Amino acid sequence: MRDPVNTFRTSSCELPAEDRETTTHNSQLATRNVAYDALVLDGRLRQSLTTVRSLGSRGLRVSYLEQLLDRTEARVLITSSDATIALIRRHREQLERRVRIALAREPALGIAINKEQLLVVAKQLGVGVPRTVTAGAVSEVAAALHEIGLPAVVKPVESWSWDGQQGSRIVPQLVTTPDEARQAVEELTRFGGTTLFQEFLSGRRESLSLFYANGEIYARFAFWGKRTFPLLGGIYALRQAIDFPPDTGEQAERLVREIGLEGYSQVEFRRDAVGKPYLMEINPRLNMAIAHAVSAGVDFPYLLYQWASGEPIDRVRSYRTGGWMRHLKGDISATAAAIQQRGRPGVPSPARAIFDFCLSFFTPMKYDYVDWRDPLPAWTATKGFLTQRLQRVPGRRRSV
Repeated sequence: MRDPVNTFRTSSCELPAEDRETTTHNSQLATRNVAYDALVLDGRLRQSLTTVRSLGSRGLRVSYLEQLLDRTEARVLITSSDATIALIRRHREQLERRVRIALAREPALGIAINKEQLLVVAKQLGVGVPRTVTAGAVSEVAAALHEIGLPAVVKPVESWSWDGQQGSRIVPQLVTTPDEARQAVEELTRFGGTTLFQEFLSGRRESLSLFYANGEIYARFAFWGKRTFPLLGGIYALRQAIDFPPDTGEQAERLVREIGLEGYSQVEFRRDAVGKPYLMEINPRLNMAIAHAVSAGVDFPYLLYQWASGEPIDRVRSYRTGGWMRHLKGDISATAAAIQQRGRPGVPSPARAIFDFCLSFFTPMKYDYVDWRDPLPAWTATKGFLTQRLQRVPGRRRSV
């Protein structure tokens, strides 16, 4: 990653080739002398697309990715990734002289990002947390395994790591042998930092979204994830909106209030084999499944804009449940991964994975990117996916 200051002035990261076409028109617009309501970073992400659609549908002028703050008069800055949160935290005081940042303040933000600190607070509140020990080096793996056992989940204390010159997003890993555990710790600590060893939980994964400000909860939304990619702790490839769970819902609200985490937050739980919930993490930013909430009637991007800009915040008292949403590319990858990782804990058999994947086409659902009022993002994503697949076929270099 480039110098953080320069990165802030242009974009959070370089766009993949398949995403650049989508933002070309927006980039040209932002170079004009036009005042904008919001600058949305991380334009290649699905949650950023949902945010732009949300604010744009309400008549707000949104400056998309790769626009310089000094070429716009954006009132609000909205970010959707761990990388740009890390940069904003380092330059927040400087940025807030020019724009309102739609992100919780310290120390609440720091606690939400740091899983070790978060679990300490959760445990003090009586929120269920998985058995956890820390390991900062390969030499500490044996003791961690003795305490937790196998299989286990090895995850970074913070999902984004920065060594002063480059950054990397780090994802959890499932380990089933001591060798896998040592390799995971070595990989996850390559930029420094510490890992958490946690017991493996086999129940379903639930996501609870909250909007909290001024001591009040303004909106709630919940779904459960049927398939994710990567298979452990990855993005939600297939999910269904559910009623706000009374057990995890109460715990999530108590945790957000205790931390003082204002704005939008996603609180994730994993249940064990008998249904008992355990806290996994909190994401204090818009996530990749945010389109599901908007589709169900909870427009979190707009609430975020209202809060950051100082406007009155709408109250959302209900949402539609039962609806399915699918990220087709992620679901294809999840099914392929299930076939490749057959026999590992929590992974369905290849036959079951293929059957469930095909069955989903017969279930009424919505798809990420797809909005007939705004077809270009879906076309761009499909074109990029097919192009990548064709390029992997030996001897074929065909444009789609």
